[in-house]
Amino acid sequence: MSAFTTYLVGFFVVIIGLAIAAYLLNVPTTWIVVGVIVLVGLGILTATSRTRQKDPPST
Repeated sequence: MSAFTTYLVGFFVVIIGLAIAAYLLNVPTTWIVVGVIVLVGLGILTATSRTRQKDPPST
């Protein structure tokens, strides 16, 4: 499994946990969905930036 996939799987576990906690705190479903969408986008952006291959040094 690549580092990108591992990062995203971990991020999705965090998102699911936060969504369940919000549901248990009686947060409206609309806001839970909005939060999940925002966090998925943030997770993709951070996973891409953290696992991006570095450019080789120029000589």
